[in-house]
Amino acid sequence: MTAVTDHADHANHSDPADREHDEHPDSGSERAWDDGLIARRVANGPRGRGTETEAETDTSTGTRAYVPSGTSPSYEGPLRARLDALRELVGLSRTRLDSGTLAEAGRVLDEAAARRRLSERHTVVAIAGATGSGKSTLFNSLAGVMISETGVRRPTTAAPIGCSWTDGAAGLLDRLGIPGRLRRRPLQGPGADELQGLVLVDLPDHDSAVGEHREQVDRILALVDAVIWVVDPEKYADAMLHERYLRPMAGHAEVTFVVLNQIDRLPGDAADQVLDDLRRLLDEDGIALGEHGEPGATVLSLSALTGEGIGELREALGQFTQERGAAARRISADLDAAAERLRPVYVAGAQQGRGRGRIGLSEEAREEFSDRLADAVGATAAGDAAERAWRRNAGKACGDPWFRLWRWYEAQRSPQGPVGPLAQAPVDEEATARQRVEHAVRTVADEAATGLPAPWGQAVREAAVRGAEGLPEALDELAVTAGVPAGRPPRPGWWPVAVLAQAAMTMLQVVGGLWLVGQIVGIAQPNLGVPVLLMLMGIVGGPCVEWASRMASRGPARRYGHEAERRLREAAAGCGRARVLDPVAAELLRYREVREQYVRVTGARAALR
Repeated sequence: MTAVTDHADHANHSDPADREHDEHPDSGSERAWDDGLIARRVANGPRGRGTETEAETDTSTGTRAYVPSGTSPSYEGPLRARLDALRELVGLSRTRLDSGTLAEAGRVLDEAAARRRLSERHTVVAIAGATGSGKSTLFNSLAGVMISETGVRRPTTAAPIGCSWTDGAAGLLDRLGIPGRLRRRPLQGPGADELQGLVLVDLPDHDSAVGEHREQVDRILALVDAVIWVVDPEKYADAMLHERYLRPMAGHAEVTFVVLNQIDRLPGDAADQVLDDLRRLLDEDGIALGEHGEPGATVLSLSALTGEGIGELREALGQFTQERGAAARRISADLDAAAERLRPVYVAGAQQGRGRGRIGLSEEAREEFSDRLADAVGATAAGDAAERAWRRNAGKACGDPWFRLWRWYEAQRSPQGPVGPLAQAPVDEEATARQRVEHAVRTVADEAATGLPAPWGQAVREAAVRGAEGLPEALDELAVTAGVPAGRPPRPGWWPVAVLAQAAMTMLQVVGGLWLVGQIVGIAQPNLGVPVLLMLMGIVGGPCVEWASRMASRGPARRYGHEAERRLREAAAGCGRARVLDPVAAELLRYREVREQYVRVTGARAALR
């Protein structure tokens, strides 16, 4: 305690800027944390790796951010592209996903925009820990002055306290909701320069019995650039710490410090053993450890009370702050976490397992859907009816008149009445046709939704169902308008010859019959041979001409029927495409767009399949 209490008077009598801020927390924030001093220091002689010569002012907030000359802000480049992709992703998904699913992504975008408007020269680091871990003592040791109250009473820290090593941090502290009366300055002595740009926040105990304290911890942990987790030898394996905080934030390892405090209480090499066990627990939590130059969490052991290891932590914090990349790394980690939570709604778990090469409807599925609609509309039956109509027309034109007269007589005697020249194609009952259409729509919707995440698969099915409304009625209308055409089928060039031949055969029968009648009544001379021969030629020739015409009409009739079937199939397919396939394709296109944006958010180079 003596290491930090020597400067208690300095803490109680902070500089005039802090006192002015305490007296006027609302109107005096800009005066208390003015950037002018730092700007003048930079102009006179900058320290570090860059020269800050430009000040950018955000017109909407009035905050100023100094950008190093000749360098781009750390949140530009790939990070900016990922944020833009997430914003586009949320916009495209808003009508397909519920607001709760997109809430975390929206929060990340809002917090990234808010952090971007503020100073990049500062790095906000929170010190978090359980009751009795010694985080407030560590906070005071780093500040070199008694700022945060320590003692036996628990919890000691009731509200977050901010300490800034550099002017211009008012906007950042306002964002954290730390009032002016809880903002402090460190002791300006040897070693203070290495922490320039650091904004340190002492949080209440995360395991506090006071619910408000835990709420403040959770709120501020979501806003700071980095976190120092302080653990003690007794509770470093606390399940609440690992399950509620460390494990869920495993992706934030690069902006995480884990400090084993109070090693002065451990005898011999017990501190090394506890530290090794702590590393093991962190590894089980999925937290990458920054060892051997690899990116990851920094794990240290120290004693805030005796000062052992404080220099190593100060050096690590100084290097971490001078890099000025903590804010970008925190935003990038938040993006990774948000993308991982959104993965189930953009990437189906069984998508790779199905072996599908692409998302969408295959050509076979489209053809099968068209065939089902053609069956529902009776395209095959319509083609058969058209073929029969062509043959009947040929029979009427080229058939034997006596046979035609006999067929007409039989048709009149039939209880079903005469058969019309252009009988309509037999169709199924209305209920059966509707069921066939519904089955076809369900089948193609399921095929299109295969491999899609549940929300997008549901959107595809809903688009297909909406498009199928009124589809059976439209197909019924097509069966009438695009089915067997009205009027007589077209006649081939050989029809006149067949008609003349049939007429000649009929004339031979008539002439032969009249000749025989004339002989019977005595008008003509008796000669049975010639009239009988003429009649036999007409009687035999008429059926022969009819049979030849029937054989010749098979090809044209079949082609005519196929053409009628094709026309009806194309009409049904066009109707199904406009009402069902096009809306489904639009949903699939939207999913491809959001999937590409999701790939950009994750930073992946190859598109997901």
